Formats: sequence, structure tokens, C-alpha cells
Amino acid sequence: MMSHYYSERPEASHNRQQWTFELVGKTFKFMTDSNVFSKKTVDYGSRVLIEQFNEAVLPEGEILDVGCGYGPIGLSLATKTGRGVHMVDINQRAIELAQENAERNQVAKTAIYASNIYEKVTKTDFAAVVSNPPIRAGKEVVHAIIEGSHAHLKTGGTLTIVIQKKQGAPSAQKKMDEIFGNAEIVKKDKGYYIIVSEK
Repeated sequence: MMSHYYSERPEASHNRQQWTFELVGKTFKFMTDSNVFSKKTVDYGSRVLIEQFNEAVLPEGEILDVGCGYGPIGLSLATKTGRGVHMVDINQRAIELAQENAERNQVAKTAIYASNIYEKVTKTDFAAVVSNPPIRAGKEVVHAIIEGSHAHLKTGGTLTIVIQKKQGAPSAQKKMDEIFGNAEIVKKDKGYYIIVSEK
């Protein structure tokens, strides 16, 4: 059976690597492994999302990172905003790495747990949901992340998605507009679109 970064229990042999990367003015030490997304560096789309994320417009409350991988977005936003961040992923290997990376970088205000999209997420009053969705898992998964976010946000909360134009940004924006009644492209950078909807 093929295993991917969006598999629940990847079967590929471990190939753990540690490297550093600067985000939000902090040098993070990341541990990664085979069968996790962007294991050799923080991918460009995640970097653009982190830079563009605007906590000033948000109501009070915590942030949810859906499809967190080994943790760069969630850990960066916890550091940048001082808010609590929930981080979920279907990939058990990614979750273990994210937990390890939270400890390694002394990012305390996190709750990191395995969940198939929102399946294990019980909280429904997040100030923001963010996602660099698993494009290779298919359009249905990307749209499920968008659709399910609405019920997990408080009024005034935002969904922020990063997606490449060629990998379905127009379709994602249309779905966000359908669910929220608004969807603004706040940044275009090297083909990546940062799209934000407000509840």
C-alpha cells in the first residue's frame, strides 16, 4: 500500500532530519521525517500564510490549524499571536513530530492531536481556522476543510487558506464564498493565493 503525507499511518521507513528555519523572528528547530509534507524546508505557501495572517482583526480566542503537518504554521502563529493554538492532522507521524517540535521550541500554548479533518475537534468557538490543505488528497478533502470550518468559528472569526492558483485556488475561493458569503484574496505571491473568509 502506498503511503502519503495525508495517510493516517505512513508505512515508509523513518528518515528523521533536524534543521532550523526562521519564522516570525524566531529560529525554530524542526524535526521532520519521511511521509510528512515538505520535510526538508518550510514550504513557500506556509511561509506566505504565516506572514499574511492578521490577528489584529480577530475576536478573542484560540486558533485551529487543520492539516498541521510537523507544525510550522501552528507553532509560528502561537509564537506570533500569543494565543492558544489547536493543531490537528490525520497523519499520526506528523502529529508526533508536531508535539516534539512544540516541546523542542518551547511553544507551550498548543493542543496537538490526531483528527481526520474536524472529526475529533469538539471546540466550536475558534477565533480563526488556518490551513495549507493537502492538495494531493483531492478536492473533496480541501472543500471539506472549508465547509467544516464555519461550524468551528465564532462570529467574526476567519478562515485563512493558502493554495496555488494552478492547484485550485479559484475553486477554493468559490467554495469559501458559497459557505461564508465572502472570500477575499489578500495576497498573491509566486502563484500562491492567501484567501480569507469571515464568519
